[in-house]
Amino acid sequence: MTEFGPVAWPPAPIRTGRLVLRESEARDRAAFVELFASPEVGTYIGGPRPRDELERAVPEVPGRRPGFFVIDLDGAMIGMITLDRRDAERPGHVRPEGGEAELGYVFLPEAWGRGYAAEACAAALGWFGDALPGEPVVLCTQAVNDRAMRLAAKLGFTEVERFEEYGAEQWFGVRPSVAPSG
Repeated sequence: MTEFGPVAWPPAPIRTGRLVLRESEARDRAAFVELFASPEVGTYIGGPRPRDELERAVPEVPGRRPGFFVIDLDGAMIGMITLDRRDAERPGHVRPEGGEAELGYVFLPEAWGRGYAAEACAAALGWFGDALPGEPVVLCTQAVNDRAMRLAAKLGFTEVERFEEYGAEQWFGVRPSVAPSG
């Protein structure tokens, strides 16, 4: 995993009570197109993308890269989680040099309100804490996104700062490093 040093990628699938976090597969392509074409999903991430553009642009196996998890419920993709290094040029950092691990996630609207995001993000954060103990994780979301703000608090993120980016006020928080669970 180039973004996170010596961590092997992909990890074995991570199983929670209801979900599986796994590497993407060709069967997930249609769900990727649906996810990024959705007006509801696009509300806080720059708007939906045109479906025909997505059909041309999304690769046969989308999202196949280190730090990218498909969220699988009963054999079907319902969302995705990313753990990436935050670009040092963007605002919002807890280290002077930047490059913090940043949690990102999106779910299909039909999966909203059932606790899947909390369950999947907690599992991804647990995996990350075991893989890279002692490393903090950051999260950035629009301050008006009430659901994301509640989830950030539930996952243990605390506010570091707010700033303007992408034409909206952003909330930037950190989840302190935790000891490995094993």
